[in-house]
Amino acid sequence: MRTRSLPSGPRLPSGHPARPVRPVLVYDGDCAFCTAALRFGERHVRPRCESEPWQSADLAALGVTRERAEHEVLWVTPVGTVYGGAQAVAKALLSAGGPWAVAGALLTLPPVRWVAHLGYRLIAANRHRLPGGTAACAVIRPGNGHGHAAG
Repeated sequence: MRTRSLPSGPRLPSGHPARPVRPVLVYDGDCAFCTAALRFGERHVRPRCESEPWQSADLAALGVTRERAEHEVLWVTPVGTVYGGAQAVAKALLSAGGPWAVAGALLTLPPVRWVAHLGYRLIAANRHRLPGGTAACAVIRPGNGHGHAAG
């Protein structure tokens, strides 16, 4: 997995960046926990994708909203299909091949998929409390006025 800036590179006649050739993993670059998880994945899992923090990604070119990118990690395929949360993690694992692909495949099957979704939401809601988490990782809840929308 390589981190790169998506707006540079091939452009469509309209001037918008062309869709990426490889899938793109969009994550929260302001969240230390999210960034640490991404770096772990780069070193150990090695998914076949680009990675881009949502804060510097051309979200419109990827076909996602800022609200969705703030809410969960996203896996955007070259044809524009978007997977979020635990299913984005599953797609990253599947792309890595080997034993990681087995784990990714399991995450796509009910009831494992349902448990993975609940686990992802629990981690996202508490990422500021996890190792590597900071106040910037906190989830916005009605009335608390700080952090991001989710993880």
